[in-house]
Amino acid sequence: MKKSEAVFGVVRLPVDALAVAASLLLSYRLREANVDLVPGIQLLDPAHSLPPISYYLSTFVIPGMLTYLILSAFLGLYTLRTTFGAWAEAGRIMVAALFWVGLVIAWYFLVLKQLFFSRVLLMHGTVFIILFVGLARASLLLLQRSLLTLGIGRVTVLSVGAKPLQGLARETLTMDYHYAYLGHVSDLAGLQRMALQRELDLVLQTDPTPQSDGTIALIEYCRNHHIGYGFLPPVLADVPHMLEVDRLGLLPLMRFRPTPLDGWGRILKRTFDLCMSALLLVILSPVLLLISIFILIDSGWPIFYQSRRVGQYGRSMVRVIKFRSMVRDADIRKEELTQLNHRRDGPLFKIKNDPRVTRVGRVLRRWSLDELPQLFNVLVGQMSLVGPRPHLLEEVQYYRQEQRRVFAVKPGITGLAQVAGRSDLKFEDEVRLDLQYIEEWSIPLDLWVLWRTLFVVIGRQGAD
Repeated sequence: MKKSEAVFGVVRLPVDALAVAASLLLSYRLREANVDLVPGIQLLDPAHSLPPISYYLSTFVIPGMLTYLILSAFLGLYTLRTTFGAWAEAGRIMVAALFWVGLVIAWYFLVLKQLFFSRVLLMHGTVFIILFVGLARASLLLLQRSLLTLGIGRVTVLSVGAKPLQGLARETLTMDYHYAYLGHVSDLAGLQRMALQRELDLVLQTDPTPQSDGTIALIEYCRNHHIGYGFLPPVLADVPHMLEVDRLGLLPLMRFRPTPLDGWGRILKRTFDLCMSALLLVILSPVLLLISIFILIDSGWPIFYQSRRVGQYGRSMVRVIKFRSMVRDADIRKEELTQLNHRRDGPLFKIKNDPRVTRVGRVLRRWSLDELPQLFNVLVGQMSLVGPRPHLLEEVQYYRQEQRRVFAVKPGITGLAQVAGRSDLKFEDEVRLDLQYIEEWSIPLDLWVLWRTLFVVIGRQGAD
C-alpha cells in the first residue's frame, strides 16, 4: 500500500467527525434562531424544548458523531484502499446518514421512552451530514487525484512472463492515472534488475503455472521483498465482468457467472414477463380475435402454426405459437425453395417475397402481428418477452460451439438483435448482439428493447 493511500484513508476519520459535528451544531443554531431553510417564510414557532448547548454537545453531538463513524466503518467507508468510485461512495454516505437518523429515533423512542427534542433539528442535521460529509470527501478525492496526476501515490506495476501484457489490462495500466506501468520483463532475473532501479508495488504475472519452479520462485521473491503479486485470469479474460470471487471453504475461488439472469435476476425477469404477458393478452384480446377471423376467411384452419424451437440451455424443444401466415403445406415446400434462400452468411433460412405466404400473412408479417400468440409461450414460462431469437433445430446443428451460448437464457419474442436490424443483420452480428444481451441483462435493458421494438415494428425495419 502506498503511504498516500494510508494517509488519505486515515484522514477520512477526523474529516468525517468534524463534518458531522459541524452539521449538528449548525442545525442547533438554526433551530435556536427559528430558521427553517425556507427563504422569506417563517413557519416555525420559537424553540422551547432545546437543551443548553453544553448538554446538547455532550449528550447528542459527541455520541451522534461516534455512531455515524461506526456506521460508516461497517459500510466500508474507511477502507484504506479505495474499492469503489465517487458515486458509490456518495451512495454509502447517504445510506449511513439514513441509518444514523433511524438509530437516533429508535434510541429516543424505544430506550429513553421520549421524543427527540426537535424534529426539525434532526431533519436538518441529517441533510447537513450528507452534504458536509459528501463535500469533505469530494475535496479529499480531488486532492488525491491532483497528487496522482503529479505522480504522487501511483502504484508502480511491472508485468512478468513469457508473454507480454495485452488487451484491456495493458490499456488500463497505461491510461489510468492510479498506476505507473514500468513495462514488461520475461523472467525473474529481469524483475530483480528492475527492482534495483525502481520501487515496485505490484508484479503481474502473465503466464502463471501452478507448481512450476518459475512461478514459485517469482512468488517467493515478491513475498520476501514485500512486493504485491498478482495474476490475470488465464481463461475467460475476454469477459472479465462475468468473473466473480467466491470461496470454497477457506479457499478463494474464481467463478464464472454466465449471465446476471441468476438468483434474483431470474426471479425479477420471470415476474416481469408473467405480469406483462398477462396484461398484454388482456389488452390485445380483441386484436387476436380479429386476426383469427381474417385467417379463417382467407385460408381456413388452422389459425395457429406451431414451430418446434430449441429452448433454454438447448436441452428441450419448445412449441412456439404463431398466427399461421403461410399455406398449410409450407414445411413440405421448404425443400423446393432452398435455392431461393437469401441468407448466405449462416444457417438461417429466409426468402424474399416467399410464395408460401398468404394474403393475410403478408400483412401480419409486415407488422409482426403473427408473433403475438407467443405471449402465451411467455405466460407459461417457455419464452421471455426479451431474449435471443427462437432457434430451429436444423439451424442449431450448424452452430459453432461459441454460438451455442445463446441458449443460456430463454428465447424471446423480441431482442437486442431484432431492434438492431432484424433480418438485415448478418448472422454473426445477430449472435454477437444476443450474447451481449445475455452478458449485460438488466430490467432497464429489457424496457429499452421493448420500447425500441415499437418503433422498429412501426417503421417495418428488416421485416421479411
